[in-house]
Amino acid sequence: MSFPVDVVVMAAGKGTRMKSSKPKVLHRLGGRALAQHVIDTAARVSARSVVVITGHGAEQVEAGLVAPVVDAGAALKLQFVRQEPQLGTGHAVQQAVPVLADDGVTLVLSGDVPLTRPETLQALLHLCGGQHLALLTLDMPDPTGYGRIVRAADGSVAAIVEHKDASEAQRAITEIYSGIMAVPTRLLRGWLARLDNRNAQGEYYLTDVVKFAVSDGLKVAAHRIADSLQVAGVNSPVQLAELERAYQRRVADRLMEQGVRLADPARLDVRGTLVCGQDVEIDVNCVFEGRVEIGAGARIGANCVIASAVIGEGVVIHPFTHIDGEKAGVSVGAGALVGPFARLRPGAKLGREVHIGNFVEVKNSTLADGAKANHLAYLGDATVGERVNYGAGSITANYDGANKHRTVIEADVHVGSNCVLVAPVTIGAGGTVGGGSTITKDTPAGALSVARGRQTVIANWQRPAKKKG
Repeated sequence: MSFPVDVVVMAAGKGTRMKSSKPKVLHRLGGRALAQHVIDTAARVSARSVVVITGHGAEQVEAGLVAPVVDAGAALKLQFVRQEPQLGTGHAVQQAVPVLADDGVTLVLSGDVPLTRPETLQALLHLCGGQHLALLTLDMPDPTGYGRIVRAADGSVAAIVEHKDASEAQRAITEIYSGIMAVPTRLLRGWLARLDNRNAQGEYYLTDVVKFAVSDGLKVAAHRIADSLQVAGVNSPVQLAELERAYQRRVADRLMEQGVRLADPARLDVRGTLVCGQDVEIDVNCVFEGRVEIGAGARIGANCVIASAVIGEGVVIHPFTHIDGEKAGVSVGAGALVGPFARLRPGAKLGREVHIGNFVEVKNSTLADGAKANHLAYLGDATVGERVNYGAGSITANYDGANKHRTVIEADVHVGSNCVLVAPVTIGAGGTVGGGSTITKDTPAGALSVARGRQTVIANWQRPAKKKG
């Protein structure tokens, strides 16, 4: 683009039909606020800056939006202006003009229209060319409520007429204005100064800049599209749900184009960023939140919820597993097996070929290669060595009511069923903890530890060899 682009996002409206105290533009689509989608799209058209116009719930909106990081590694310039009171779309953009530079093009977007494609906006900006007013339009079978595009004999745009102000003949027009325009800022500044509110709603219409452009002898161009989803706004929970499914289908299609095999693309929810290697398989009703990376050849079973995690190559996540990394993250090493009905909490780090079975919970713990906790167990604040076998019903008692302590289980330890390891404690390499034991003190390498009542017996003992065959 040979000219700088400054994006203005309209986000001052209340959205009463949402029946919510939350500002409309903060309702979430695919895990992000509606207006955040719009800001992120602005970054993808190489915008120089984004100006968000707030009004209803201004403080919430301003706190709930962030500047995306652009290719150079720096954050896109994001600033806010307030429209108080709300006197129409033209009045809204008037609040933004003081912070816009005259050397660029202003691209006006709506904070509740999240699915406009970057390539569509690029085409609109190309049509503008830094010289003309360009509008994004759409043919609609039922244009009720939308501003109509009135064209001159040569096909150029002569005016936009709002529905309430339109004549019967004008209401028969099916080409509507989407609310998106690109206009040289130096021209926009002058046209906004000429606005008045002599209309059916008593508001200052941004669309009146079209008649000013025509009266000044400037051509008004229109980029007409057929995809109504790109200009669909959100005014009710029903519309939000419809756009959510449309968004998720876009994500599913993109994943499948990359080679991911989805059991049913209609039953996938990505509420963040999902990055997959080759030959990944994902079953139905899985939810991905935050940033999730899945290595080549991994399989995700049905009804799993995975957030903020890195899943290694060849991992199998069995159905109904819940992985939630939050800020600390979760990592699962190559070839590991997890689930069904397992839970990995923040700070869980599983090595290669680790097995975490049904109803096992792991929190802030590291399990080295080949370790296994196959059923009904808890590992919290633990360091578990290679090839450890952790028995059913066993737990690490890591919290004393005031502080959390760490349990260390060294390589090749066998922990029997129904044991309690009271941290801080270390179980020496190659040792065995007898079933039903409560261990409160460190045990040496290779020892058998058995606790009965208040007495702990530690003895030298050689584990029986496994039977062959």
